[in-house]
Amino acid sequence: MKVLITGSSGQIGTNLGLALMARGDAVEGIDIRPNPWTKEIPTRTLDLARARPDDLDALGTCDVIVHLAAHAKVFELVEHPDRALQNVQMLFSALDLARRRNVPFMFGSSREVYGDIHRHVTDESAADFVVAESPYSASKISGEAFIYSYAECYGLPYLVFRFSNVYGRYDTDLERMERVIPLFIRCIARDEPIVVFGREKVLDFTYVDDCIAGILLGIDALAKRRVTNQTINLAYGQGNSLVDLVNIVGLALGKAPRVRYEPSRAGEVTRYVADISKARELLGYQPQVPLSAGLPRAIAWQRERGLL
Repeated sequence: MKVLITGSSGQIGTNLGLALMARGDAVEGIDIRPNPWTKEIPTRTLDLARARPDDLDALGTCDVIVHLAAHAKVFELVEHPDRALQNVQMLFSALDLARRRNVPFMFGSSREVYGDIHRHVTDESAADFVVAESPYSASKISGEAFIYSYAECYGLPYLVFRFSNVYGRYDTDLERMERVIPLFIRCIARDEPIVVFGREKVLDFTYVDDCIAGILLGIDALAKRRVTNQTINLAYGQGNSLVDLVNIVGLALGKAPRVRYEPSRAGEVTRYVADISKARELLGYQPQVPLSAGLPRAIAWQRERGLL
């Protein structure tokens, strides 16, 4: 099988590309930048937000398209809403390629589509597409809407995965995008102060190996048309507060975090815990790594890379 991955130089794209190749599948990547972590993934440099159909038609054939390319920092898109529009343009370029080639399409959506809900568990039917709480969530809602319309009008098979706070290997490119977990790890390791925006936040953190395992199950099911036209939460299924996160990092590093708490920023979700029963039932998804085990693995990977 050959899989086309957009956003192949990002965290999930890099892990997915390497995992597919490790099991014998062929991969073609598309990204606006070279991969900072590995040269093993064949990657075409292309800006999907400005790509013409001819640019994409020049790509090789594939069995599944996995669309991961996006500007993914919520508050960054509050400050720069034009990047949310670019997310929609990138999605449209990849989706229309799938339509023209009649290739199944997988989309990396986000728990942000649910907005700021104050419930302990969220299932896929709970998303309210009437109210988008940030430009980023609006871009993911728009992407999902385009996909559902293509399934209706063109019979395009799809799977939508709603990810939640994926962390682990290849997420430490802080100069490009400041992710909370690698930032906290680096600052606490260096005895530098950190600011937590939202002491009250409870989120569902997903170790990258669990995320990739779920995506691989989805790719196989979609390619065989065994599971199609479904929207599925892909997370660990358990909530942790940012206070928990900081304390676990401090314990793993043997450091006392220097932390200051501030209110949550505009557009940020303060509570989300996924209902992953659909992923279990349809795909046999079984996440293995709770936050208490995943954070020490993330720290160990950073140390191996000389990042701490």
